[in-house]
Amino acid sequence: MRFSVDRDVLAEAVTWTARSLSPRPPVPVLSGLLITAQGGEVSIASFDYETSAKLSIAAEVIEEGQTLVSGRLLADICRSLPSAPVAVETRDSKVYLTCRSAKFNLASMPVSDYPELPGLPEVSGTVDGAAFAHAVSQVIIAASKDDTLPILTGVRMEIDGPNMTLLATDRYRLAMRELIWEPADQGLQTAALIKARTLNEVAKTLGGAGQLSIALSGSHELIGFESGGRRTTSLLVDGEYPKIRSLFPDQTPIHAVVRTGELVEAVRRVSLVAERNTPVRLAFVQGQLTLDAGTGEDAQANEVIEAQLEGEDITVAFNPVYLSEGLGAIGGDYVRFSFTTPPKPAVLSPQESPEAEEDRRYRYLLMPVRLPQQ
Repeated sequence: MRFSVDRDVLAEAVTWTARSLSPRPPVPVLSGLLITAQGGEVSIASFDYETSAKLSIAAEVIEEGQTLVSGRLLADICRSLPSAPVAVETRDSKVYLTCRSAKFNLASMPVSDYPELPGLPEVSGTVDGAAFAHAVSQVIIAASKDDTLPILTGVRMEIDGPNMTLLATDRYRLAMRELIWEPADQGLQTAALIKARTLNEVAKTLGGAGQLSIALSGSHELIGFESGGRRTTSLLVDGEYPKIRSLFPDQTPIHAVVRTGELVEAVRRVSLVAERNTPVRLAFVQGQLTLDAGTGEDAQANEVIEAQLEGEDITVAFNPVYLSEGLGAIGGDYVRFSFTTPPKPAVLSPQESPEAEEDRRYRYLLMPVRLPQQ
């Protein structure tokens, strides 16, 4: 195998593919990248039994062939090379890289031991990549990071014709985002549970390449994403996701609207004195919101900002990290808090102005921290 390719193109392709490699591969060959030179392009692929990634780049292929080489080492080498064409050649179980005066040779692994890459299922539909990436970023903050609860480390994707809904929860908060996509079958109704880590990687690396194709296997075991010549497939999370939509209250008699940016900064400042697991208290009265944190003789802080309130005065307390992450995902100039009673979850949603209707395409449900008097 012999080919030549621009260093920046090769480095970006190898780095992207290597990101899917397992940090602890079950067998040595799964630490490698499978490189195939054929026609006028070079494909680079990775696989770890749960996730695969593959992309193709244009290259000057002098001699067709295939090799398997350590992915992380190759990525480090490619990033370190000068900005110039890179010549890659395989000889005698070695892979040789030459870029100007820099020369490397790496041991290759047996291609015959590499498992067959899973094929991409039939495309189920397409979605605007940027819109999908934004939706994922809004939802993924609520996915659990506790691997002892694998079901909650996933993001549930629900599809009902042209409507797609993403949901995630870690039991203390719930994020839901609705968006429109273009299904191949307008009558498609299905759901899939995708690893949050995989979905986050897809959003970051494929979301900016225009239309994103989504492929769901008929057996509900595999999902694939493809855009801009890049392809990622992943096993779905197995298990029954909790029915969390019912947690959103039907009626919320108390509403408060606050300028999002102002509240984000106030929470950041006040929470500086909040010790670990100490909440930030929010007291809403007509015309203002008072934030305070800290107790007893320790450091304390409070701040008052403008707010509009409909309904009774209400005081609630939230984990400052969960509150800050939710506010950061809101996206609107204003945030609307919808309450039933102080001990019950609050629902945050974006608004463009104090008088506008809430944008229910994104809702972030947050469990309060119970105050002594509640």
